[in-house]
Amino acid sequence: MEQSDFVHTGQKVGLVMASFVTPSTLAPSLSKRSWQDQGIITGLSTGAHYLVALSSQDVIDVVASAAATWAVFPDSWSVERRRSAAALGCELVMAPLGLGLAAYLDRRGVATARDGLLRQGAWRMGATGLCGSVLIGATAGVRRLDRAVGADGRLAALPLSIPVGLATSALIERVQRESGSEAGLDTADDVPTLRGLAAGGGVLAVLYGAGWVERWTAEQVRRLAPGQTPGAGLAWQLVSHAAFMAGAGIAVSALWTRVMQRIEAVTTTVDPWMQAAPGVWTDPMTSGDPASLVSWESLGREGRRHAVTYVRPAPVAHPLALPDGRTPPDLSIATVMGEPARAHPVQVFVGLDSAATPTERVELAIAEMDRTDAWSRSLLMLVSPTGTGYVNYVAIAAAQYLTRGDVASVTMQYSKRPSPLSLGKVRDAREQNRLLWLHILQRVRAMAPDERPEVVLFGESLGAHTSQDVLLGWGTLGPQALGIDRALWIGTPGGSKWMHEVTGAPRPDVDASLVTVVNDHEQLVALGQETRDRLRYVLLSHDNDGVTKFGPDLLNRRPAWLGPDRPRREDVPLRSPRGIPAGMRWRPVTTFFQTLIDMKNAQVPGSFRAWAHDYRADLPEFIRDVYDLECTDEQMQAIQDAVRVREELREGVFA
Repeated sequence: MEQSDFVHTGQKVGLVMASFVTPSTLAPSLSKRSWQDQGIITGLSTGAHYLVALSSQDVIDVVASAAATWAVFPDSWSVERRRSAAALGCELVMAPLGLGLAAYLDRRGVATARDGLLRQGAWRMGATGLCGSVLIGATAGVRRLDRAVGADGRLAALPLSIPVGLATSALIERVQRESGSEAGLDTADDVPTLRGLAAGGGVLAVLYGAGWVERWTAEQVRRLAPGQTPGAGLAWQLVSHAAFMAGAGIAVSALWTRVMQRIEAVTTTVDPWMQAAPGVWTDPMTSGDPASLVSWESLGREGRRHAVTYVRPAPVAHPLALPDGRTPPDLSIATVMGEPARAHPVQVFVGLDSAATPTERVELAIAEMDRTDAWSRSLLMLVSPTGTGYVNYVAIAAAQYLTRGDVASVTMQYSKRPSPLSLGKVRDAREQNRLLWLHILQRVRAMAPDERPEVVLFGESLGAHTSQDVLLGWGTLGPQALGIDRALWIGTPGGSKWMHEVTGAPRPDVDASLVTVVNDHEQLVALGQETRDRLRYVLLSHDNDGVTKFGPDLLNRRPAWLGPDRPRREDVPLRSPRGIPAGMRWRPVTTFFQTLIDMKNAQVPGSFRAWAHDYRADLPEFIRDVYDLECTDEQMQAIQDAVRVREELREGVFA
């Protein structure tokens, strides 16, 4: 009895690869995972490796099929023997060539997307060749053992792909640990191994079922394909793979469009009690008020919530009860700061539905600034919101407290979807922001020097990305040219090119002394007073925030934050922890899915604290220091207490 041939060569190699990467999916990453999270990581990672190895093996098989006709083989050899020898030869040649090229690129440095794709392709072909070679060797060894012990084919019939993959993975991990390259790594205490593997098996079973259907279809195409030249059938099989994936892409695109429409419908649904809010919970100095040029109906859910949550300058004589029945405490500027407000804060918000085009929305924002006399405030705060239009309440409140109301914030919505689903809106947001800022720059420069407000930027998450994109290609000269005096960005997504521009290799348009990236306020203070005095642009990014780390480049190249100079993991009291877990290292595809789950977990709502993608507790001190505002230690404590209470009230009302 020969070894069971219930799967094709490509499928066998794919199973070896999937089994090989399974243990690495259990390595720790930035956040603690649930067993469902682990199931998704294991299932998608092993499934992706399986499918890519399948396609890579098809390419090797095409080459081997053509090589089987070469004259280098003795004429006495049978066709089957020629094919077997050619297949083994291609596997043995491809392994060192592919892995060697990948190692060379790693050593040289994979800095561009093109290098990353080249490195990924080389590694894929080399790893597939290695898996195929090991599998062929293991198969030959088991058959020889079968004949030696007289097992009559029972040993040879055993499927070897999975045990070969797991054994190879264990061997490589052991060699790495004994060599000291991974000595002292973190354990995977936060990884739910057993239930995670079970869930991953379920995900993989679904993927395997879909893959079986696709493979069966491709095989039928291969058998019916015209042409008798060597490799013609396999070439048609590759075409079938491509057609199947294209069809799946069309189906996914249609489903995506429908889901986006539903999400937008949800994010534009407003709180019922807000129908009566204009003139009651709003003020003439806020957009959406009856006195405003921006209609209440056009603000959307986030715009309306923003309009009613401004900080009152003075105590309200007869405060209204909140919709949940509670009467809000006095958290006015005068009460919290212990001194009278200097002005009434201005909040300009233009919704995506407030005007038809970006130009019209910008013109409406400028007109609203004229109406409220925003130009007379000492601080002009340009806010780029998250995807849904959300503006961080703590950031706005902290600025209003610290300026004693002498601040005008200006926000323009560019999407109605959550940030992860609004990446396609970055270009629109960038152009809208650029047009607004140029208009503001023109107006500010026309004012007398002693009357000009200080212009600052604030952006959170995708809002940080969309505001930084305006500056792309200009380094730190960009904000200076646009008249931006200072900027604070929190939770900047890893896809922001400007962030990498100003924090990467030296450039002539980047003054490194003007910009910094920190995890917490203590890190900012540790820079020293002289350094802080020069800083103008600060990126606050928690080291365990998956949003700031995730990007498509994780598929094919190692990011700098997973390099040898990564900061060690360090707990900081009442702050988000610093550093990267030592046990987390870059693995093609697997790290992409791990960080994708980290990004998802970073955005799970939680208690008021500085952790992952939640920066609320950090903001009062950063708003003060980055925007160079003044208050006593007692006032800062009062602000921190006030914004915490405000968040509790807000969550109760807007839940």
